[in-house]
Amino acid sequence: MGTLMLQGTGSDVGKSVLVAGLCRLFTNRGLKVRPFKPQNMSNNAAVTVDGGEIGRAQALQALACRTDPHSDMNPVLLKPQADRTSQLIVHGKVRGTLGSGNFRAARGALLGKVMESYARLKDSCDLVIVEGAGSPAEINLRAGDIANMGFARAAGVPVVLVGDIDRGGVIASLVGTQAVIDAGDNAMIHGFLINKFRGDAALFADGYHAIERHTGWQGLGVIPWLPGASRLPSEDAVVLERPRDSSISRKIIACPVLPRISNFDELDPLKLEPGVELAMVVPGHPIPGDASVIVLPGSKATMADLAFMREQGWEIDLLSHHRRGGLIVGICGGYQMLGQTITDPHGIEGPPGEITGLGLLNVQTVLSPGKALRQIDATALGVQTTGYEMHMGQTCGAGTDRPFAVLEDGRTDGAINANGTVMGTYLHGLFASADLRNALLSRIGISGGGQDYHAGVDAALDEIAAQLDNYVDADTLLDLALSNTAAAT
Repeated sequence: MGTLMLQGTGSDVGKSVLVAGLCRLFTNRGLKVRPFKPQNMSNNAAVTVDGGEIGRAQALQALACRTDPHSDMNPVLLKPQADRTSQLIVHGKVRGTLGSGNFRAARGALLGKVMESYARLKDSCDLVIVEGAGSPAEINLRAGDIANMGFARAAGVPVVLVGDIDRGGVIASLVGTQAVIDAGDNAMIHGFLINKFRGDAALFADGYHAIERHTGWQGLGVIPWLPGASRLPSEDAVVLERPRDSSISRKIIACPVLPRISNFDELDPLKLEPGVELAMVVPGHPIPGDASVIVLPGSKATMADLAFMREQGWEIDLLSHHRRGGLIVGICGGYQMLGQTITDPHGIEGPPGEITGLGLLNVQTVLSPGKALRQIDATALGVQTTGYEMHMGQTCGAGTDRPFAVLEDGRTDGAINANGTVMGTYLHGLFASADLRNALLSRIGISGGGQDYHAGVDAALDEIAAQLDNYVDADTLLDLALSNTAAAT
């Protein structure tokens, strides 16, 4: 039984992809591998086989291990609802909310829950690969930490530090991390990886050896930019902040990037279609007037995000699109926005209140404490598909008489307006189905390519694993994981 932890010099250095790639690499070597992230902060979540929810990065890493996602793989998940509050998920279930004022004390108290999950996971496999969060150099957050060194020292897990050379300053980032962390934390780090290198790695040899000299850590590889990573679902919303390419002549499916957008990676399969341009519309830009479809995504703060839509003028764009006969699809929070009203009597998203919806579907939503979390088989738009539910609240009204989907247990989901141009559903993950994508795209005159999204992700994981095998000292990483040199403190 062994464990290895990857921490980073900062956020978005590529830890999630590297953990997924190593999970697949060692799985392909015949080991029973499991991913683990003690604490995650993300509004992109997946439903687990045990009826909970975890970060989507850990679900992807479970796929890399060729196993089902389980709530033990990410025992603490924080889902931001506002600038200073987050929904707290523990062992896959909602446990309330945390504010910035009580966050540090509360997370320290969660270490026991983290260790329970880790113990169960470790006992079930040959190798656990752990992903840290942010950076251990954030010493202002060290007290009560459960995401990085707090966990590593409690569990006695050896750490490899990942630096991102693409953003610059990688030597200072790695050496500087050692300079600011305490001696006990430093003793947990046994090596480093350089990630996202472009060009001739020989040109970095002097820098690589300088890091080894200054830190005493072993260099374990220089990893080039991994093309396969672009075919994996992304967990971080920062990847959405890119302008649309107006030079491409294709049918546009537009999605406004809301402040609390959630599960946006479920739109990724649309990128497989050669006749489609997926335009993620960032604040400050209008929804393209030539869009064929507007998708309203999921949201962790539906009422606040609807108000933000209005502030941006996106409601005007959307209603103009509707008057022109354009297709609109709302998913989860987006579905709720399309209705007549959203009411929050229990203060789920903030102070109790009500907001007027966009009025395009004859439904009303009442937010409630109970959370629906389940994997679903259904018939939608006339085809068989699979997806998952992950929402708080109930939506009802005359519009549901024309449902979007019929579930396998006979229940109905969602609503479609009388002329079929506005659709709302609580089902996530539907666009991964080639048949459902084809059914949707046929409504805007496109014949879908029929590519299997899941097969593409699986192939990308194998490609990444093969590249890591070439550029990373995988044998030393495995020896570190199986060693007893890192004693719990």
